[in-house]
Amino acid sequence: MNLLPCIVQDARTGEVLTLAYMNDEALTRTRETGEMWFWSRSRNELWHKGETSGNVQRLKELRLDCDEDALLALVEPAGPACHTGERTCFHKGELDPVPAEALAVLERTIEERRGADTYTGSLLADPELVGAKVQEEAEEVVRAARDESDERLSEEAADMLYHLAVLMAGRGLELADAYEVLNERRRG
Repeated sequence: MNLLPCIVQDARTGEVLTLAYMNDEALTRTRETGEMWFWSRSRNELWHKGETSGNVQRLKELRLDCDEDALLALVEPAGPACHTGERTCFHKGELDPVPAEALAVLERTIEERRGADTYTGSLLADPELVGAKVQEEAEEVVRAARDESDERLSEEAADMLYHLAVLMAGRGLELADAYEVLNERRRG
């Protein structure tokens, strides 16, 4: 049986969700159904991700590495990837977020604070206020770029990204919606 490791990554956030294995049958079923199928090495059987939990992973794109001996599945998860209920199977060890994870973690934090008596909650409840904050932060970014240190520019850019993420969340959007527009523009 030819087993290939398959790294499963959230197509919208870029976060790595799990590492599983696929044989030819799992690969065929994944392509036919548009949902992830794997080969369980411990149970020695084919399994459909989310069949019992409901946490299916819809395939968006499947890539092979340069040697064609490993797969990367970009998916849209319907829930946690890990059998423990964690979002990702990689929830142990050194867990300090790295820069590439910052925006996805920020968006989840914003959702957790929706309706709460917090600064974020108050911004989500007041579209006019958050719009004014985005405008204010944009002006501060420009001023920092013109007159201040690189550190201040980074701080102001972080404020801008935070307020922009809150503004989009208030409309039911994610930063990934803007990423899709950027990708379309690149193709055009």
